[in-house]
Amino acid sequence: MTAAAAVKPKAKAATKTTRAPKPANAGIAAAAQAGVAPAVPVSLMEQALRYQIDRWQRSLMLLDTFRERANNMLAHETAGMPPPLHFEYETILDARLFERPANYALLRITRCEEDDAMDCVDASKPPVVIIDPRAGHGPGIGGFKHDSEVGMSLHEGHATYFVVFFPLPCPNQTLADVLHVLRRFVEEVSSRHDGMPPVLYGNCQAGWAATLLAADCEGLAGVTVLNGSPLSYWAGASDVNPMRLSGGLMGGSWMTHLLADLGDGKLDGAWLVQNFENLSPSNTLWDKNYNVFANIDTERQRFLDFEKWWTGYHFLSREEILSIVQDLFIGNKLERGTLKIDEHCFVDLKRIRNPLVIFASSGDNISPPHQALNWIPAVYPTTADLKKARQRIVYLLNPHVGHLGIFVSGNVAKLEHRAILESLADLNALKPGLYEMKISNPTGDPDCRKPQYTVRFEEREVEQIRYVYPQRSFEKVGAVSEWNEVVYQNTLRPWVTAFSNPLSAQVLKWLHPMRSSALMFSDKFNPWMLPLKLFAPFLAQGRMPAKQDNPFAAVEAHTSKLISQSLENYRSARDGASERLFSLLYGKD
Repeated sequence: MTAAAAVKPKAKAATKTTRAPKPANAGIAAAAQAGVAPAVPVSLMEQALRYQIDRWQRSLMLLDTFRERANNMLAHETAGMPPPLHFEYETILDARLFERPANYALLRITRCEEDDAMDCVDASKPPVVIIDPRAGHGPGIGGFKHDSEVGMSLHEGHATYFVVFFPLPCPNQTLADVLHVLRRFVEEVSSRHDGMPPVLYGNCQAGWAATLLAADCEGLAGVTVLNGSPLSYWAGASDVNPMRLSGGLMGGSWMTHLLADLGDGKLDGAWLVQNFENLSPSNTLWDKNYNVFANIDTERQRFLDFEKWWTGYHFLSREEILSIVQDLFIGNKLERGTLKIDEHCFVDLKRIRNPLVIFASSGDNISPPHQALNWIPAVYPTTADLKKARQRIVYLLNPHVGHLGIFVSGNVAKLEHRAILESLADLNALKPGLYEMKISNPTGDPDCRKPQYTVRFEEREVEQIRYVYPQRSFEKVGAVSEWNEVVYQNTLRPWVTAFSNPLSAQVLKWLHPMRSSALMFSDKFNPWMLPLKLFAPFLAQGRMPAKQDNPFAAVEAHTSKLISQSLENYRSARDGASERLFSLLYGKD
């Protein structure tokens, strides 16, 4: 082919075709002829109107959600704050009637919806005792949903028991009284199952309570599972666990003592919950409420169910909370072997002989892996020491779930907790040593069954999990705390206790910002909420949600992210300043 032949002929420049304009409705007519609904463009003004209607409806429905939360809070208080369990139960023992009383009770789970629990029980499997945390909230979070620790225990064929506590402590209740009660509960469960040691499930604060029980009563308990449980209170990282510094920054335990005295000998759990909320201002002040606002049609009931538990504040006795703060959070006496229960008993974690399973998460800013695991090298300096003690410790790490998610998330319950229960025989058969429990789930489905997922135990060295922290600085905190406690007891305390009484304690209870900020939306206190109560059902029936592609909805979502990020930046700066102030006050190692 020649070069000339390869050249394409040019179009005739002089020829110009003029097309007649299409009718304005030609596209609509063509779509109608083809049987397809025409795409009618929506003007920006119309999209703005639709968004404003949607936002107005969501705003009123959010206020109504706050109104119902406040009413639920009052109704729950009037009913005596029963545990919000998803399951039916019967009371086996009420420790308020014991010779050494405490505000605890042992429940047996009897039914889940239409299913009788006894129809699911395999008598060859050990019973499971689940203990919920007593850290400001009420009990029930371990059985809050169908897919929960209680649900998985029943599903796996275990007779399931639940330890709850009542809103008010018994007079002068101590940790020794609580430990005595838990021992009685475990003995009762074991006797009901031919002497079989039960599996103990301890969530958060209840984890170290279960640890005390296992250390005090050798052979009484079976496998003990510690979920998000702090045992090494000084450990942590500056960007993970700022709460460990609070004792030093507040000058020790004197402030806790003051609040308990103002409460007429009882500490209001709302103060503890407020500490948890202060950890994440972005979630507390914005994300939690905005999530309900943005998804009001689907998130309302979930929010109300959770808030029923979250706002059920329980009290601790002055003796209990001072022992917890002074001996654990400030003194760190549990891992050091100096925790005194009573005149005859010191806790020694080396006395634990039953297998321990420690479940922690890197996304937990309340009880991170540092606090869950660092006690191991403190008690057993080397792997040889652990093996010599003939102890088996297994840890399981989740990379992202938050503190509550460890024992609340349905996906975690359906995979990790089910895997733990299905591996009890393997745990008991392990040789002495330290292991990491690895769950391989290629399907990604938390509800899958074996062999779709597998469990293996990889041996680890104790030296691999040692977290360094400024021990001398925290020892100085203990000394400062003791000094401030002496000053408080000899100056302010006589005046505080002289004027504190049950009436003043009740007034302070209801004026607490954690309660008053919620109750201001109740129609029982705020008459302006009554019209909303009448109008809200009609509003829900006439919902006109904006479409997902609405540009104004996209602007709202982007603005929400900016607000959340701003609060997160504030948290980061605040925590960094706290670390620097702590180092300035108490030095570094």
